[in-house]
Amino acid sequence: MFVIVGYIIVLGAVFGGFVMAGGHVASLFQPVELIMIGGSALGAFFVANSPKTVKATLKALPSLLKGSKFSKALYIDLLSMLYEILAKVRKEGLMSIESDVENPEASPIFSKYPAIQHDHHAMEFMTDYLRMMVGGNLNAFEIENLMDNEIETHHHEGEVPIHALSKLADGLPAFGIVAAVMGVVHTMESVGIPPAELGKLIAAALVGTFLGILLSYGFVAPLASLLEQKLHESTKLFQCMKVTLLASMNGYAPQVAVEFGRKVLYSTERPGFSELEDEVKSRKGK
Repeated sequence: MFVIVGYIIVLGAVFGGFVMAGGHVASLFQPVELIMIGGSALGAFFVANSPKTVKATLKALPSLLKGSKFSKALYIDLLSMLYEILAKVRKEGLMSIESDVENPEASPIFSKYPAIQHDHHAMEFMTDYLRMMVGGNLNAFEIENLMDNEIETHHHEGEVPIHALSKLADGLPAFGIVAAVMGVVHTMESVGIPPAELGKLIAAALVGTFLGILLSYGFVAPLASLLEQKLHESTKLFQCMKVTLLASMNGYAPQVAVEFGRKVLYSTERPGFSELEDEVKSRKGK
């Protein structure tokens, strides 16, 4: 929603200011220039990126039109789930969660938190390390190193569409210059026409530079920036699970372990200590 609102503001400011200055919007309508810029940029995008990168970028774009799912309510669910599973471990032993880990879809604990349960990546991360804890073959330091490597891999994968869009944004002004130069060439070969017609050709050529810069900094570059912000939010989810599980492995009680996880969250989504404690107690009784 904010993406569409932002685009409307960009277009309103640019074209509105142009009209207020006495310009005619019709003179900016140059479909040939747009075809040259858009087509060359699209072709360069396919040349510069592997099919996997192109697919990842196209898959990531629809998510930009949605709001962030990483809210305080989601993190309360996550920390409450972690508390319940760790409390069960502390009370009944690690083997008691084996069925939950092996079949999370049927787990009575995980089923209480559908927002987390339906996140494939989050559940895979959590159950994989709970499974390692049940196996008991790795110590906390080894698991922490493995977690760091997995989170880093997740982050690098998420950066792929960001870099692709950033490179595309960087190239659009240059393609705008290419379109402008083509327009100038066309103008120079038409120097014999009346001055009024010549002025229209020059204006059309300059629109190429304008469109390249506008598309880059007003449309594509903001998408790359938004994708980067969403990536940081998704990474924070894994960091929260990481520190909570490691705190439990190091011997801390479940209520203290989830406090470790709470403290790594961004302040905008972090529940208060009492808020989380009350929520955990209320859910524990259900």
